[in-house]
Amino acid sequence: MRLLVTGGAGFIGSTFVRRRLAATDDTIVVLDKLTYAGNTANLDEVTTAADTADRVRFVRGDIADPELVGELVKDVDAVVNFAAESHVDRSILEPAAFLTTGVQGVHTLLEAVMAAQASRGGAPIRFLQVSTDEVYGPVPAGLSVEADALRPSSPYSAAKAAGELLAHAYRETHGLDIVITRGANTYGPHQYPEKLIPLFITNAIMDLPLPMYGDGMQRRDWLHVDDHADGVATVLDRGVAGEAYNVSGEGVERPNRAVTEAVLAELGKPWSLVRTVPDRPGHDRRYALDGSKLRALGWAPRTGFDDGIRQTVRWYRDNEAWWRAGRSGDWDDYYQRQYGWRLERSAQA
Repeated sequence: MRLLVTGGAGFIGSTFVRRRLAATDDTIVVLDKLTYAGNTANLDEVTTAADTADRVRFVRGDIADPELVGELVKDVDAVVNFAAESHVDRSILEPAAFLTTGVQGVHTLLEAVMAAQASRGGAPIRFLQVSTDEVYGPVPAGLSVEADALRPSSPYSAAKAAGELLAHAYRETHGLDIVITRGANTYGPHQYPEKLIPLFITNAIMDLPLPMYGDGMQRRDWLHVDDHADGVATVLDRGVAGEAYNVSGEGVERPNRAVTEAVLAELGKPWSLVRTVPDRPGHDRRYALDGSKLRALGWAPRTGFDDGIRQTVRWYRDNEAWWRAGRSGDWDDYYQRQYGWRLERSAQA
């Protein structure tokens, strides 16, 4: 296949690119704007290797640029859209950027797919929209299934839900070959250090306070990034047009407090680093996905959390130059806005 992978220099997108090139003979064009969380170093493994370098090409650009996107889409068999502003905390501080990428960007991609199909006599181009379990909103009990209503709680999840609805509308109106994935909370190597697990790992390495929201009892079923990428690949290859698929974790929910304990244990750091800070607005207490629909296509997560967190901590410990580069530039300004006043009001956890 010839793929256009948008957001392919980011955390989950670059993992998909690396694993897809290793598993298939596909050729991939990566389109990424390289905002703060995008990093071409995430693609070094495939852009320099003899067996993959000639099958991957990087283009720096914006998915909301219709001229650029139109040129790239006209020669591919499928578009896999990972491009997103993805951090809930930032979406509360700066919501406009999330709407630009998550809504306008998706619209631009869909228009390009429709135009490219028309120019090729109607030959379908598969469009895979990578979304999130957060579109379901809080799940007090039970498991979210794909037919459930979308009730997003943050500007981030609202933008993702809007992108899904646009894709669905183009399926219904124009008959496009649309599939959607909704992934659980994802962790692993190459994740920008603003998210919970890499933030706590890197803070702990530097003996800085770990700002734990509220009581730390927000529950998630964590999904390793390799499993998430493979779930997306399974839907790309075998998903039924017009359907959405949950990409769930191993089915063992953990509160943020337990995740924090696991990080500290792997690093040999004390619990005294953890500070309870005021919670963020609209923080959902629990997400949980029913992944049986995707499992019926032959996919299942392979990495348990205990092994995954051990591997992840080791990666950050061994790749300090990578994450220190991410914590440069405007990092201090963001961190102060997000956590400065909270840490001033914090207490020992």
